[in-house]
Amino acid sequence: LSSEQDWMPWSLLLFSLMYETSTFYVPGVAPINFHQNDPVEIKAVKLTSSRTQLPYEYYSLPFCQPSKITYKAENLGEVLRGDRIVNTPFQVLMNSEKKCEVLCSQSNKPVTLTVEQSRLVAERITEDYYVHLIADNLPVATRLELYSNRDSDDKKKEKDVQFEHGYRLGFTDVNKIYLHNHLSFILYYHREDMEEDQEHTYRVVRFEVIPQSIRLEDLKADEKSSCTLPEGTNSSPQEIDPTKENQLYFTYSVHWEESDIKWASRWDTYLTMSDVQIHWFSIINSVVVVFFLSGILSMIIIRTLRKDIANYNKEDDIVRGLGWGGMKLDGEGRRTPPCLSLPSLPPSTVVAMLGMLSPSSRGALMTTACFLFMFMGVFGGFSAGRLYRTLKGHRWKKGAFCTATLYPGVVFGICFVLNCFIWGKHSSGAVPFPTMVALLCMWFGISLPLVYLGYYFGFRKQPYDNPVRTNQIPRQIPEQRWYMNRFVGILMAGILPFGAMFIELFFIFSAIWENQFYYLFGFLFLVFIILVVSCSQISIVMVYFQLCAEDYRWWWRNFLVSGGSAFYVLVYAIFYFVNKLDIVEFIPSLLYFGYTALMVLSFWLLTGTIGFYAAYMFVRKIYAAVKID
Repeated sequence: LSSEQDWMPWSLLLFSLMYETSTFYVPGVAPINFHQNDPVEIKAVKLTSSRTQLPYEYYSLPFCQPSKITYKAENLGEVLRGDRIVNTPFQVLMNSEKKCEVLCSQSNKPVTLTVEQSRLVAERITEDYYVHLIADNLPVATRLELYSNRDSDDKKKEKDVQFEHGYRLGFTDVNKIYLHNHLSFILYYHREDMEEDQEHTYRVVRFEVIPQSIRLEDLKADEKSSCTLPEGTNSSPQEIDPTKENQLYFTYSVHWEESDIKWASRWDTYLTMSDVQIHWFSIINSVVVVFFLSGILSMIIIRTLRKDIANYNKEDDIVRGLGWGGMKLDGEGRRTPPCLSLPSLPPSTVVAMLGMLSPSSRGALMTTACFLFMFMGVFGGFSAGRLYRTLKGHRWKKGAFCTATLYPGVVFGICFVLNCFIWGKHSSGAVPFPTMVALLCMWFGISLPLVYLGYYFGFRKQPYDNPVRTNQIPRQIPEQRWYMNRFVGILMAGILPFGAMFIELFFIFSAIWENQFYYLFGFLFLVFIILVVSCSQISIVMVYFQLCAEDYRWWWRNFLVSGGSAFYVLVYAIFYFVNKLDIVEFIPSLLYFGYTALMVLSFWLLTGTIGFYAAYMFVRKIYAAVKID
């Protein structure tokens, strides 16, 4: 989309199908072998903060710059994520140590930050910004050592090692602001097994950093850009005064260590979890509870239905006109809804759940989701068209237009408004105008025609068979009890699906709003199965209660009630915002609730569709079991 490099994997895949090839690697995923003293390029990705939710480019702050700034060609997912990968002046050689070296130093002169630059750096530090670098496509991480048993003796304490993605730009102490101006890089390499007459090759398997703040007076620099670090804890941190100019050195050191970790397992360190047992326990607990309740509901529904249908088939015509059986005979439950235009849902990224997306492929998940949504329109249009034909719709072109534009139009409208605010903050998270035009072209040039194509063939397809016919005159609906109210139904129907997945929701929110990796797509797929089962069961129960109350208007009501768990997701999002995040400004709050609204809308459409189809199949099944004279 943005460059020829983005289309290279598809071209190579096409040629691999035409000709015999041995292997195929996606660019950026294949291992890179380094020899001794080969350059290992350090690149910058962006600056992020969980307090502002606004990413910025690396050189938006006055860091040392190389002689020529070169930005990496980005895919669609990287652009939407706000990644701006750029080169840096760090000089790192494979398996070559560096004790201390000064960046951007001319004739042993320190860097002078102007008042405006000092104010900007101080503002970013107080907003808890993190700097993200990569080496050989591995993100930099800060090691955190936590003690698991605090009450025991010091000798018996066990360290729990965790990794924080990126490193803090600085810190504050007693109303003073300090900048991390010295970076101690620790790179781990794995020595590849080679034959005796061949030179050893190395692969980078971990990238760590220890940020330090060292004031100008404690750093001794010479004319060769070398420096000497102070010994022990005698040095003072580098303070940044936002009211005046500040002089400082940007320095770094490089240390290499050999590791037994192989290249294929190098991401395991970044993706480890300290509470994996708790996660497993919560998932197993949800599975047991949901399937146990589903089994109970299934037995109750089946026994009740068998009894009702058996009694109904034995009754005469006079008795059939009363209660639930009379409505079945009249076919009122099969009456079509007043509006038939349902928007298509975005397809789930099954490839990620199956582990087909590597975490090293930045933006691949979002890129895949966008392209799947565009090209899966033909299947969404086909299912919507056939359902529209089944419900006796006639204006298929209008239905296809609503299917192709209603949901994407809402998403694009909200994102465009939010993007205007992000533009005003000069954040790298703002989608560039050419990318927005490209997305519009993909929407109207690919998705819309495919939806129309699928809708046309789906509308021409034979409609679903209905076991009974509907009366011409609708039956009068009796007065409903209080628990048949729609809002009460939403509250009742949403508890079980939300309770089955709210643990996983915490990890998803942490990954989105706290800049953490999310890789538990196996857990997510299992939770999705639980969600489908629970939504289907609840939807069937609610429709059965409604039909027993002789209310045949179940179509849109069931779609609304089945998505009741979305209401609890919204409540949980508000709770997460108040208790877990430290967002106080207007624009970050607007971004949070804007994107949360899109998540809740998508989740409501997803669960509503699952419940609708489950109830639709249930109603067809029970009507087919009734004997019609």
